[in-house]
Amino acid sequence: MASSAEISTEGTLQIAEHFKPAQGGSRRRFGWTLLIAYLLLAIGGVCMVTPFFWMILTSVKPAPELVDFSFFPENPTLQNYLNVLNTSSFERWYLNSIIVAIISTTSVVFFDTLVGYTLNKFDFPGKNIIFIGMLGTLMIPTEMLIIPWFTMSVNWNWHIGYAQYWGIAFPGVITAAGIFLMRQFFDGVPNELLDAARIDGMNEFGIWWRIAAPLVKPAIAALAIFNFIGNWNAYLWPLILANSRAFYTLPVGLSFFRGESTTHWEKIMTAASLASIPLLIVFLVFQRQIIQGIALTGLKG
Repeated sequence: MASSAEISTEGTLQIAEHFKPAQGGSRRRFGWTLLIAYLLLAIGGVCMVTPFFWMILTSVKPAPELVDFSFFPENPTLQNYLNVLNTSSFERWYLNSIIVAIISTTSVVFFDTLVGYTLNKFDFPGKNIIFIGMLGTLMIPTEMLIIPWFTMSVNWNWHIGYAQYWGIAFPGVITAAGIFLMRQFFDGVPNELLDAARIDGMNEFGIWWRIAAPLVKPAIAALAIFNFIGNWNAYLWPLILANSRAFYTLPVGLSFFRGESTTHWEKIMTAASLASIPLLIVFLVFQRQIIQGIALTGLKG
């Protein structure tokens, strides 16, 4: 007759044997799920990156190789880059885009952060009405604002000479989306910390500049990066306002360059490759801030 200890041991082993297949199956299911997820991500990544690599490889192909439809160049050359730089105003378009993007990004970072801080940390009559009115502008399509922008630019002579830089940049010097983003992030700044600074005699601008703004650096970095990319790729408004090739931004200049080089796809791909260099640099240098900003924006939203 078996003892109670033997029965207990046998029962424990039976229970363990009963759960082993389930645990193993769970691990197998988890492994297959993870493998399928990685496989789908890899396929999606290849689909998105392949056109970019095709553009780069086409930019270093001699013209005769374009009719072969080969993916990799047989005799790579940099002559296409020299031809594009020597036969167009590419350097000037580059400079125009950099100037406009810097003006707009600097202004957005300053004003959106300041207004967002004010709307979050101060109580004054009509604050909510002002905030709702700003958010309401997000529902207005950009195309509906073109005529008021152009009328204002003409009245203030922002369409003449070097004032065109400001005329192209001014619609984006402050954004409702940026104000909303910064207002949400300033919720995480403790009011007690700001009150302590006031007790120490610091003025309000100093509190914002030296205490509040450094605490939301990830949000500011994301705002600056996305605004720079948006202004770098802007096309419609610069096309309407710029009245000469000397003040075209890069997207506008590329559209005209494409019209002039319709049959020279190697030149078109070379110009597109040159236009993407600043965005690649921004992504490589600020990759961590971009990912962190997207993640934090999702959490705050």
